[in-house]
Amino acid sequence: MKKIAQTDAIFDNVAQENQRTDANPQVLRLSIDTKVKVKIGNLSRNGKDRSLEAKQADDHDTEWQSVLVPFGILNLDNDELSIYFGQSAETSDCIVDCLAWWWQDNPVDYTEIEAWVINLDSGSATRSDRTQFIKRMVELAQRIDRPIRLIYYPPYHSKYNAIERCWAALENYWNGAILDSVEAAVQWATNMTWKAVAPVVYLVEGLYEKGVQVFAEELESDLPFWQPSETLPKWDITILPN
Repeated sequence: MKKIAQTDAIFDNVAQENQRTDANPQVLRLSIDTKVKVKIGNLSRNGKDRSLEAKQADDHDTEWQSVLVPFGILNLDNDELSIYFGQSAETSDCIVDCLAWWWQDNPVDYTEIEAWVINLDSGSATRSDRTQFIKRMVELAQRIDRPIRLIYYPPYHSKYNAIERCWAALENYWNGAILDSVEAAVQWATNMTWKAVAPVVYLVEGLYEKGVQVFAEELESDLPFWQPSETLPKWDITILPN
């Protein structure tokens, strides 16, 4: 497998911080990631269907109605899975909005929580040097009034992030189904189970613009709240709310 010079050190950091977090009931650990885009249309998906009669799909996949961008939040305290289907692109704004909505939908459950720890990989929308991601995550920490710590997995090793197993379960469940409408895709995801519990599934309305950047002078006011670790500054970030 591909490695960088810091791969082993990053893995050690992930293991240590996750263990420390799991031992503290006042810290909430989440795993987040996006899944490969899902094309919506009468397209064959090269899997096995559960119906007695095989469904007919188009013999080519050059045309489709729309594309869904699945984003998942796995609560590692109780294995609750939330899936958000975006309808445009994987962006920092969409990801942070989904995190904010998730917290807004679950405030009563986490009244004792004093901090978040998020396991993630350095995808294009969540890189630790992505200016729009920095700005939006600082805003999120201030909104929930709690520190947020980002614990990244090493490059080329995102499969170790816990949310990836949820995506494997979803793919196995709807394997072979013809997702010919947005509603069909949402319904299939709603009916799957993770750890014997159905996920909470949302359809995200609106479009998100790709390539949004923040100029250096605009970001200056946010940087004091964005605190990279001294040893792994790209892979371990603490975001302070004030």
